[in-house]
Amino acid sequence: MTPTLMLGASTHVRRARDVARAGPVRVHGRTRTGRNALMSEKTAVADTALPRTPLLSSIARPGDLDRLTSEDLVVLAGEIRRYLVATVSRTGGHLGPNLGVVELTLALHRIFRSPRDTIVFDTGHQAYVHKLLTGRQDFTRLRERGGLSGYPARDESVHDVVENSHASTSLSWADGIARANRFQGHDNRHVVAVIGDGALTGGMAWEALDNIADSSDKHLVIVVNDNGRSYAPTIGGLAHHLDALRTNPGYERMLAGVKRVLLTQGAPGRAAFDALHGLKRGLKDVLVPSAFFEDLGIKYTGPVDGHDETALEFALTRAREYAEPVIVHVITQKGRGYTPAEEDVADRFHAVGRIHPETGLPIVPSRFGWTSVFAEEVLDLARADERIVGVTAAMQQPVGLQPMADALPDRVIDVGIAEQHALTVSAGMAFAGLHPVVALYATFLNRAFDQVLMDVGLHREAVTIVLDRAGLTGTDGASHNGVWDMALLSHVPGLHLAAPRDEVSLREGLRTAVATTDAPTVLRYPKGALPDPVPALRVLGPQDAPFEAVDVLAEPSQEFACDEHLLLVAVGAMTSTVLAAGRALAGEGRAVTVVAPRWVVPVPRTLVEAALSAAAVVVVEDGLADGGIGSQLRDALDDAAVRGGRRSPAVARVGVPRRFPGTAARAQLLADFGMDEAGIVDTARRLLDAS
Repeated sequence: MTPTLMLGASTHVRRARDVARAGPVRVHGRTRTGRNALMSEKTAVADTALPRTPLLSSIARPGDLDRLTSEDLVVLAGEIRRYLVATVSRTGGHLGPNLGVVELTLALHRIFRSPRDTIVFDTGHQAYVHKLLTGRQDFTRLRERGGLSGYPARDESVHDVVENSHASTSLSWADGIARANRFQGHDNRHVVAVIGDGALTGGMAWEALDNIADSSDKHLVIVVNDNGRSYAPTIGGLAHHLDALRTNPGYERMLAGVKRVLLTQGAPGRAAFDALHGLKRGLKDVLVPSAFFEDLGIKYTGPVDGHDETALEFALTRAREYAEPVIVHVITQKGRGYTPAEEDVADRFHAVGRIHPETGLPIVPSRFGWTSVFAEEVLDLARADERIVGVTAAMQQPVGLQPMADALPDRVIDVGIAEQHALTVSAGMAFAGLHPVVALYATFLNRAFDQVLMDVGLHREAVTIVLDRAGLTGTDGASHNGVWDMALLSHVPGLHLAAPRDEVSLREGLRTAVATTDAPTVLRYPKGALPDPVPALRVLGPQDAPFEAVDVLAEPSQEFACDEHLLLVAVGAMTSTVLAAGRALAGEGRAVTVVAPRWVVPVPRTLVEAALSAAAVVVVEDGLADGGIGSQLRDALDDAAVRGGRRSPAVARVGVPRRFPGTAARAQLLADFGMDEAGIVDTARRLLDAS
């Protein structure tokens, strides 16, 4: 008898209230409301040819820039900006940051000789211009399989060094490369680190600066790309001349000579030197934003207009002449030369999807997504509970805390690029009676695992961690995939982790999390739009134990009996795909039950009991297979079988293999790893046949 797979009732359509409640939606500086917000700008990018870029097309390698005149460089900068707008508007990507570094990147490649001289881009999202100047000018498949990565990539070019898109690491990389150059006698090689003012909020950058200053005999230039106007771009003529004097090698030799003479004169000489040095420091504090860096022991020059090619090349040439670390402070304008970006006050088109190149409006308006649900629910909860505070690490808008910050500005804390601090400050607030909700990208939690383990977990602090962009993110590249969290966090004693499958389970999970007072809680969900609701047929487990609840989503009809009963365990965002696989297997005459545990860490006892009654179990998760939920369930089943003197069912784990996923669409990666419907069906067949 062919089984009938019983499913929970579902409309399989987005609820109308999602449109009705959409309210005001900001579309790059413009506001639309309600249905118009979701349906606006259906216009697609016109299928027109890319702009002509004859000068850019003549640049095959950085050395080709040497023959260009100053007038040529102005023309080339314009061609690059037009090309970036035309191509990135079709593919999506980091448009604003790259429009802001055109002249800076030209200057870097004219003054330094890559790859002999190493250029390290912090975070890497501002490396598009660098790619164009190093022989990679086909951006038509940017961030796609077979195309160029959105970040530096060693397999693309010898000019690319650091692929990691996690911020604040460039100075440590540069310090290490410069030290190696010195140890090996490569005195003709320079290392350049390009770091944004935002990345300087990361603690690792300051650890590196401290070490760079401690060992000054190396050729290292640190370019601070300041597009946030953290410092004033102009300070006056005296500051300009003092800056030129201070970075003059002759001046430094003179100062060193005066110091030697004065310090040989005993106490009076020491007093005189201290007075002169104090005067110098005082003038710097008043006139230029350099005192802090120079007090660390690192030379400073700037601020330099980041769109003045002549000024940039002069400053970089001077910095190159030093045999010690130098900071070049460059003021740039994010989104430079593209009016929609310049008018976007929020983030200057930092990262965009596919947009209309003339208006900057999105081609496909965003649907109400996971982040939007979190933003709405956490604000509602915070209004009702004064203990709740939001915490994020320089990602307030992307992770959904901006609405809460707007409505309750004193209740949201942005710590900068400092995930470690975010977790420990949250532990402190929880100890003192608050309930912090820490919202991060899943990939960035890796940086704070020790704090989760020792500060939050060890002390059983009631901190809720919300992980956005969990699982395979696809086109964002290897270092943005959030696939490590479940395997890591499953080892934190007392921690509870939920993987919601739809809007309802996300809201319920967040409510359960903030009501938990004796343990840390974590919610994870993917990037993008919400799936259709996935209702449960029934719930396994006691009603008063939310961490034990397991939803039964599909099961064979009662009249169907089969010894080879298969249990499919769907974790979070994989639920819809697992249900589709279950239907396909039921159509083959197999008895299939599909369940979705609401909380997956630790593995619920209810799930273990359900699995013990199955002939075979397939666990499908959007994370590492090794050490993930499937591994945890298999271990729990083995332990239960030993204790109960019974046979443990065969378990197959479907998840991300132990490797760094490349750049490709999410659907492509899922298929590669056997995580799509066809792959799940194939795994289940083979498991049942072998059982």
